[in-house]
Amino acid sequence: MLQTVWVSSPGSWTLRESERHHGGRKRSWRCRCLRTVIQHPCRRHVPKRPGKARMLRKIQICLCFCFVSGILYEISLLSSCVFNYLPMSQHYLTPEQVLNLGKSIIFLETTERLEPPPLVSCSVESAARIYQDRAVILFMKGLTNETALDLNTSYAAFSLLSSMKNVFIFPLQMETVFQETPLLQWYNQVVPEQEKNWVHVSSDASRLALIWKYGGIYMDTDVISIRPIPERSFLAAQKSRFSSNGIFGFPARHKFIWDCMENFVLKYNGNIWGNQGPFLMTRMLKTLCNLTDFQGTEDHSCQNISFLNPQRFYPIPYPAWSRYYQVWDESPNFNHSYALHLWNFMNNNRKAVVAGSNTLAEKLYKAYCPTTYEDLIQNAKQRDFTGTEDDV
Repeated sequence: MLQTVWVSSPGSWTLRESERHHGGRKRSWRCRCLRTVIQHPCRRHVPKRPGKARMLRKIQICLCFCFVSGILYEISLLSSCVFNYLPMSQHYLTPEQVLNLGKSIIFLETTERLEPPPLVSCSVESAARIYQDRAVILFMKGLTNETALDLNTSYAAFSLLSSMKNVFIFPLQMETVFQETPLLQWYNQVVPEQEKNWVHVSSDASRLALIWKYGGIYMDTDVISIRPIPERSFLAAQKSRFSSNGIFGFPARHKFIWDCMENFVLKYNGNIWGNQGPFLMTRMLKTLCNLTDFQGTEDHSCQNISFLNPQRFYPIPYPAWSRYYQVWDESPNFNHSYALHLWNFMNNNRKAVVAGSNTLAEKLYKAYCPTTYEDLIQNAKQRDFTGTEDDV
């Protein structure tokens, strides 16, 4: 009869079989299995662990559970902290800390103004709503660390934007932004006061440096987001064979953006509007791709860069920009678009969204930046009406 005894020893189990009659002879043997004993064919059963060992095992499991729970809780706290705007001088959040989270949506304000107008607020809000898992950053040249403390109470748009958990507002410090890029030498030599298009040129340079360093998506402050952009490396066609630089996205340290910065400096001419902007993107794309006309709503691609159809961002071309501020018999659905560029550069007579006007732009505000619409437009109309009554 087979009698099996399991004897534990460090790192092994020993199986002994007592005498066994086989063919009229006694035979004894030992089967020693190492830690892989679970798969060993000679194992018949696993003995129960002693009570003390079982207790230690339970304690270990409890400690591991508490440790993992603590880590998850800290991560949740970090997420809620990161996606809230906190003035840097108080809480020491830096642009690098936020940008290093990756896939940021970046906006730039290169004028000195400190109060974002409704269209800028709408652009930032719409992006924050569409990309809720990403940091949305507004860099402002007129903002400094010293002024950051008072902005929430001084400006309505700042209070509005800073209440959004994934929106961050930082000073735009160009010398820091251009560090470790080909643009630093150009920046140290250029004289802004003598530049005809400095607001635009400095914006063109800053967006290249930020996307090269940190990756993500750059958007102009007159772009209203309506659905997520699925592409990671892309340029936006303004028309066939011509690229804009009002919206583009790339991973960090992408060679195309580095080449654009080098060409920016090599071919610099601040007197020609767009020479460092859309014309730069177009001429650099042409060095890589044989650009052809768009026949429908298809996108083009070459060298792993998507050249997105004009319908994605420019379904209303710039000659017809004023249609955004008109009443449509039937509003377009923009089913082929990821965002809409409202061509604010063309808006010289300063058309604005007016509550109750029923224009296309008003409908876009209501749909994609409802907080901006309510706080900055609808309430402004009510305040104006109340003020008029008081005057009377």
